Amino acid sequence: MRELTLPLAAESLIPHRLPMRVVDELLEVDGKKASVSAEVSADSPFVDANGKLDDIILVELIAQGHAVLNGYYTQLESRPVREGFLVGVKKAKWFGAAYAGEKLLIEIDTLAEVDAFSLAMGQVWRGDIMVASGEIKVWAN
Repeated sequence: MRELTLPLAAESLIPHRLPMRVVDELLEVDGKKASVSAEVSADSPFVDANGKLDDIILVELIAQGHAVLNGYYTQLESRPVREGFLVGVKKAKWFGAAYAGEKLLIEIDTLAEVDAFSLAMGQVWRGDIMVASGEIKVWAN
């Protein structure tokens, strides 16, 4: 088993590349939980003319945060990065807005895993303000 030192660049853990990659770094891992950072740039296709992130991208932040956690464990085992697909969103809630250039924190908690499917809960934070939360279902190849 490999040894990895945090923080780790998200790009080394997931297949996503800019402009579709919206997460930046894996900050912490505690079993099936993780903290991931993101700072979406103003030129991202997910930002409107006023600099506001599209609400739906907050769900994608949760999905990519979960992918980064999975990528961490894949890298520990020296296996190649896996592709995955967001196959469901449940209990998504928006509590506020996020803007380009803001440092966001994504908290991920994997609730269940069955074969190639995972169920995870995620929260997106802007400082001490939760801007979104939701439960996602993911299939990983």
